[in-house]
Amino acid sequence: MINTKRICLWSGPRNISTTLMYSFAQRQDTKVFDEPLYAHYLSNTDAKEYHPGAQDILNSLEHDGNKVIEKMLTNNEKPVFFFKNMTHHLLHLNRDFMNEVYNVILTRDPIEMLPSFDKVIKNPSLDDVGYAKHTELLNYFEANNIKPIVLDSKQVLLNPKKVLTQLCAFIGIPFDENMLHWQAAARPEDGVWAKYWYTNIHKSTGYLPYKPKTKTFPEHLKPLLMECTPHYKKLLKYAIR
Repeated sequence: MINTKRICLWSGPRNISTTLMYSFAQRQDTKVFDEPLYAHYLSNTDAKEYHPGAQDILNSLEHDGNKVIEKMLTNNEKPVFFFKNMTHHLLHLNRDFMNEVYNVILTRDPIEMLPSFDKVIKNPSLDDVGYAKHTELLNYFEANNIKPIVLDSKQVLLNPKKVLTQLCAFIGIPFDENMLHWQAAARPEDGVWAKYWYTNIHKSTGYLPYKPKTKTFPEHLKPLLMECTPHYKKLLKYAIR
């Protein structure tokens, strides 16, 4: 039987999480999964009223998050499984399974993330963008002696090989140069929501160079920025470089 390593990426939206998924998809030893808990989240919140393509998502994925997690833990067809998740999709789920996986938190400066998210979902709330859920998860890991690894999107883009090498070492797998490049195209693992969110990744052939945002930060998002910033600063203290 294959001794499968299971990686759970816990991200917020617009955090290069799909780029990381595409990166791991280049490995011959790895199978990737795109937000398997999305329908669980939508079916238990009013987010289904405003997330683009919500009904298609609900039709395409299992609604019962416990069944999803059970499947995540029992499939052994590959040596490595990579599950791209949004942290806020964990809604009401028992987290004991996190002892059995490699937990990776991915964050991004809210000054850069919030305007990007607002282009698709207008006037988001703190619950929509996941920062508070990230620090809550970090506190859970600390309380239960679970060691996660924290990635900051900017640091990944500044030196993807360096950060990915450290990430692979944390998981106990060798770094693979193929993780740095891919064909410009959609992937079969993409969720049905890809047409709303994945335009840039489908055009890319690898990690794009980091470029600071130059546009003025939107006035209507400033209250949310104030809510998100303390959570981001806490996460940043743990992020690898």
